[in-house]
Amino acid sequence: MVKMTQPKLFNRGIKLWVRFTLNSEVIKRSLNIEDTKANRKLATTQIIPQMILKVHSGEFFENTIVPTVKKMIDISLSMNQANRKYLTHRSYEMVLNRYVIPIFGKRKIDSIKPSDLVQWQNNLLKTLSPKSVINARIIFHGIFEDAFRDEIISKNPFSLVKAPKLAHAKDIKPFTKDEIFLILENTPEKIKAFFAIGFFSGLRTGEITALRYSDIDLDKKIIKVTKTRNKGIETVPKTLSSFRDVEILDVLLPYLKNHIEVFKKSNDDYMFLTKFNLPYYSANKISTSYWQKILKKLNLEHRILYNMRHTLQV
Repeated sequence: MVKMTQPKLFNRGIKLWVRFTLNSEVIKRSLNIEDTKANRKLATTQIIPQMILKVHSGEFFENTIVPTVKKMIDISLSMNQANRKYLTHRSYEMVLNRYVIPIFGKRKIDSIKPSDLVQWQNNLLKTLSPKSVINARIIFHGIFEDAFRDEIISKNPFSLVKAPKLAHAKDIKPFTKDEIFLILENTPEKIKAFFAIGFFSGLRTGEITALRYSDIDLDKKIIKVTKTRNKGIETVPKTLSSFRDVEILDVLLPYLKNHIEVFKKSNDDYMFLTKFNLPYYSANKISTSYWQKILKKLNLEHRILYNMRHTLQV
């Protein structure tokens, strides 16, 4: 036997919605009409009575299939794939598969409550940094936004959940001038210019990995930054401001000149190649093969390769 409360009207933006309980489950549905006096009368005298009849006949259930979180994730990823970079799409998949689907995947998207999301965030904070949890939250939030736009849910539950507070960033520990030159003196010639660019230009490691000889203009003393490389994929930078010409400082110039003189074969070649004469899959390989070993050899405090960008520029 169906137990149903009398449907009540409410609005969401300019649209009319209806809310009622069905066998103890709260149901919210858009009527797909604007909230006007005439439409409220139409809803009260015609639409709601028809809805009640459909509930008791079973027809209502055939047209109100709410997707699970897993299904909504599949829909959202497919819908937005063309508008995202390949690596961004992959990272979204990874986060959702690792942190969302195991917890919420089998539940209906409209059954997720703010309290569920608070508990989810708190559990993630036990093993992840606040920044990582915020990133996961942003991705999950987008899934609810797509369900909201499709009128599957009446409100994004994240709107009632505060994001974790970012912990104060650890003090960046820049290398001293002496440490910079000590590292460069102990770096193999084929990769020395990579580190010099990192220390003296402010380029990101992915941008350095993607550099070709054609990007270096020694006459004008600029480096043209138009792309980045990570996980074997070369893409354009994320923002327009990342497309830029970077000045070659005098301290960097001799490292570039020496590298070009020794290693350049053609103008379109990548500047930094593996022993197999292939471009690096990502800067991580340079970190493990060279950076970490050099710091250990010199007994210098470990800092990630990206820290070159935030260190002292001489």
